[in-house]
Amino acid sequence: MDLDHHVRRRSAGTPEDLRRVVGELMSQHLDRSRPLWTVDLVGPLHDGRHAVAVRLHHAMADGIGGVRFLDAVLFDPHDVPVHPVGVRAAAPPIPRWLEWERMPGALARELGRPGARSPFDRPITRERALAFADLPLDALRAVGAARPEHATVNDVLLAVVAGGLRRWISGLPQARGHALPRLRAQIPVSLRVAGEDAGAGNRDSFLNVDLLLQESDDLRRLDGISAQTRVRKLDHDAALMDDLFRALGRAGSLARAVADNPREFGVAISNVPGPRTAVVVSGRRVERLYTSSEPAAHHALRISAISSADRMGVGFCVDPTAVADVTGLADATHDAFEALAPT
Repeated sequence: MDLDHHVRRRSAGTPEDLRRVVGELMSQHLDRSRPLWTVDLVGPLHDGRHAVAVRLHHAMADGIGGVRFLDAVLFDPHDVPVHPVGVRAAAPPIPRWLEWERMPGALARELGRPGARSPFDRPITRERALAFADLPLDALRAVGAARPEHATVNDVLLAVVAGGLRRWISGLPQARGHALPRLRAQIPVSLRVAGEDAGAGNRDSFLNVDLLLQESDDLRRLDGISAQTRVRKLDHDAALMDDLFRALGRAGSLARAVADNPREFGVAISNVPGPRTAVVVSGRRVERLYTSSEPAAHHALRISAISSADRMGVGFCVDPTAVADVTGLADATHDAFEALAPT
């Protein structure tokens, strides 16, 4: 470890400069001869604010682990414990007979349902561009609570992102005169259990959900997405898929390759519960918290969200050589939120 390598300073005067700097950081591989994290202080912006850009390799931690890293290393000491959402109570293992009884349904839902080629099914380079959206958490909760079948905050977030994607894709020149694609999203699911070692590394599985882009009504799209996630949670699809890949041993990597096929899902959308109250870094309050995750080959867009106090920060990361106008996608997501939660 060399702190001069891990903790650095970058200059940026405007929000556009800040996005450019963070995009450059995202395009750089972490040095594998050193611990796989960096912290960059970016600024000062023209209004006196600074940004802190933290990079943490997924091999070290999943989303929940990343928040614990920030809480331990970056945020000033505070009395509020780390958010318990995403951490399950330890439960007895599912009986083998019940696991195999449920497995065909989980496989049918999560694998073997290839869709149309997505707009993000492109080879990617090391170039990165970012945009961000900021949503009020209370409004997301209120929208979900108002539905006939209660929708979770994550359901509402998925519906907002789906609405943004529908609006944005419909406006692309290559989309004119063509039907909207059937676009499935892969949703990471934390498998952490209470009392587990905070340094347990990457502990997540996934669900695949149809974003229902063909549905023109935003509320009906929300209800359809919520119905899908409800079934998958009740039948423990994420845990079953994790058990399957582990049981397959080396062959599990082949099964995972099938799961990662761009026809199985077109975009990954993650949501991590962050600090429940406002946090402070070196005596200065953090106004906004965003997260960004790395796109992958033939998945040239990655969307990730993190909650912080009363806000939800959504990050959009693309390879700009494969996907143009990521700022337009963030703007379309704001429009989709307004359609679901009019003021």
